[in-house]
This record gives sequence, structure tokens and C-alpha cells, in this order.
Amino acid sequence: MQSTLLDSSLYIAAMRRGDDAVLELRRFSDAPLWLSAVVLEELYAGASELARQQVERLEHNFAVSKRILVPNLSDWAQTGRVLARIAAKYHYETIGQGRLTNDALIAMSAARSGIQVITTNERDFARLAEFRAFEWQVATL
Repeated sequence: MQSTLLDSSLYIAAMRRGDDAVLELRRFSDAPLWLSAVVLEELYAGASELARQQVERLEHNFAVSKRILVPNLSDWAQTGRVLARIAAKYHYETIGQGRLTNDALIAMSAARSGIQVITTNERDFARLAEFRAFEWQVATL
């Protein structure tokens, strides 16, 4: 059974619905669930005081189970190469590339580790998949 990780879009939607909604996210996968360090950063960056406590619990739970996926040097280099190719094909400027950096890091580290990404962000992950194969699917909330 393939491990999965959820993109920040799913966690954010769940946090907006309420505390128990984050726990319900496990319904997206029967396989081991991972947390990307990039998703964790995004959640902390946008969290209110109340939401920060949820993010801290999330971080703790994944850290205890040793299932936090951290991009390595290869993932960063691959991200740069993929973003350059996307920019060339779609005429992205620096801002467009910067907007995709976090999603690219998530995709590259997941690809390296054989982990499937579940997201609501179909457009960006479809673009990334054009240039680096990885397992992903769109979740409907």
C-alpha cells in the first residue's frame, strides 16, 4: 500500500471547518500518512493563534511516528530544474516560479520517496507532473 501525504490545501480546509475535521483527513488514505516539512512550514506561516496549536499537535504526532518528509539537496536541485522548464514552456516570470516552489518541493520529495500527494490544487500539480513523474491525485472535499 502506497504511503500518502496531504497538501496544505487539505489541512487548511479542515482547520477552517473545525478541530475534528483535521482527524477526518485520514479518510483520504488507508496507507501510512506522511507530513511534508514544506506543508508544515506553510501551515505555520498562515496560522492564527488557535490554528497554531493544531499545527503544533500535527507536527508532534507526525514527528513521534517519524513520518515527516524533508526535502533533501537532490529535491531542491530537481525543483530548480523543473521550475526552469515550466518557466520556459509557460512563460512564467520569477513570481510565477516562486509561487510554485513549495508545491515543486513537495512533489520532488514525494517522488523520491515513492509517496503519493493528495491535493485540491490540480492545476499546479498537473504542471509539475509534466516535467517530473510522481504519484498524485485530486481530492474532493
